Amino acid sequence: MRISRRAILAAGLATPFVGATARAARQPGVLTFGLSSYPPSLAPWNNTGTAAVTVKLQLYRGLTSYGPDGALRGELAASWAREGEAGWRFTLRDAEFQNGAKVTAADVKWTLEQVAGEKSTAYLKTEFQNVARIDTPDARTVVVVMKQPNVMLPELLASPHMPIIAKGTMEAGMTPVGAGPYTLKAQERGVSLDLEAYPKYYKPGLPKIKTLRFVAYADENLRVAALQAGDIDLIEYVPWQSMAAIEADPKLKLDAVNGPFMALSFNGAQGPFKDKRLRQAVAYAIKRDEIVNAAFFGRGNPLEGLPVLPGGPFYDAKRAKHWSYDPDRAKALLKEAGMAGGFSTTLLSTAQYGMHKSTAEVVQQNLAAIGIQVQLNLPDWATRVNLGNRGQYEFCVQGTTADNGDFDGLSSLLDGELPPNNARSVGIPTPEIHRLFAQGRAEFDQAKRQAIYARLSDLALDEGIMVGLAWRAQGYAMTKDVKGFANLAGALNFFSGTSLEDTYYG
Repeated sequence: MRISRRAILAAGLATPFVGATARAARQPGVLTFGLSSYPPSLAPWNNTGTAAVTVKLQLYRGLTSYGPDGALRGELAASWAREGEAGWRFTLRDAEFQNGAKVTAADVKWTLEQVAGEKSTAYLKTEFQNVARIDTPDARTVVVVMKQPNVMLPELLASPHMPIIAKGTMEAGMTPVGAGPYTLKAQERGVSLDLEAYPKYYKPGLPKIKTLRFVAYADENLRVAALQAGDIDLIEYVPWQSMAAIEADPKLKLDAVNGPFMALSFNGAQGPFKDKRLRQAVAYAIKRDEIVNAAFFGRGNPLEGLPVLPGGPFYDAKRAKHWSYDPDRAKALLKEAGMAGGFSTTLLSTAQYGMHKSTAEVVQQNLAAIGIQVQLNLPDWATRVNLGNRGQYEFCVQGTTADNGDFDGLSSLLDGELPPNNARSVGIPTPEIHRLFAQGRAEFDQAKRQAIYARLSDLALDEGIMVGLAWRAQGYAMTKDVKGFANLAGALNFFSGTSLEDTYYG
């Protein structure tokens, strides 16, 4: 018997099915994806969470993106190269938007100008305000000249928050038109979205599935239950307590990689955490292995420094242990800050994701041991995002990742001079960190960049802008016959939806 999502919800089931029967027959040409939440918005240039990114990557495409191996690749740009001291030349491929219009240099120029506009709310607004001019010598050529040399421009253009949109389709009341593999055909607010393959997508033979159906399962156990029951084919955000059962199920497979992480951010404008010594005290008081075990069932690693994965050019083993558990040092910092008896505060997290709630509970318990009494605020995810964007918290739990695999991908998490976002502390001025990020982007020599980011790391750690807690193994789960989906490792994990154009079953 096929069990619908509504039937599961009506039954009030709270745990995954064990030993579910073989999946019911699929509707031919339809692949159903279980989202962790319904996208708050599909605005192309805004960051509204991973579920929204997964859907937006089907509707829109940028000049560049990432392949299954994490390597930068062309999308609407067939090729690119440096031009002069501060310029980049992009040659466009023959592609069209979903309204049938050709993708031209004029569309690229218009898109970049909208993102950088004075009234823009784009996630990458500040980065693209560093564009000096955009030349369009012909319909297939765009030359972007920056105010300073910028080694990161091709990476910035690979962000899912930087798609190219058809010129003029962002006016009030209009639906943005992108050049992605799918078009949005129907949606039931809060429940599902139905996408159909665009027949003139610029990659021959793609997408491989005609219809993508996204269904939101805010309850992570219901998401797993629906996969086990055969209601859906592929899910994101596999809860860590369910990973072993999925690995043991002969009908399913798990793909999990490290990259996303948990951390704490702070309100430095008001409240107790205006004093960086209190931020530092919190950092030294956390038993990170308890978070790995409680929130991730051991599937992760403690994060005691900045979120730089081992093995890369910017990793430093000593800095990676900066926040090692030291309750005596934490108590000394409290005393130095005039808070020897501790204090009371409120921690913002969410009950919608078990990892956020469990992380918050461990933090609460650990801080109580040094005299900091923490009250938890656990709203739904959409409310959590809104409160974070407005800076309405004293400190908060983050579950996020860097913007890309370069150290510069941490700028949105550490640079307090950038526009506010829900994944970064508020009210902590960082002019020197801002300057060093700019210096690093302008430097093309790798050894010199490493030295710049070493200095920046020391400043960020001292300020306690972001206090790392735990790396987590981020999993997608799917039926055994789903093929072609790639779970991208490291900072690119949230961009894995790019590979849905290559996904099929058989």
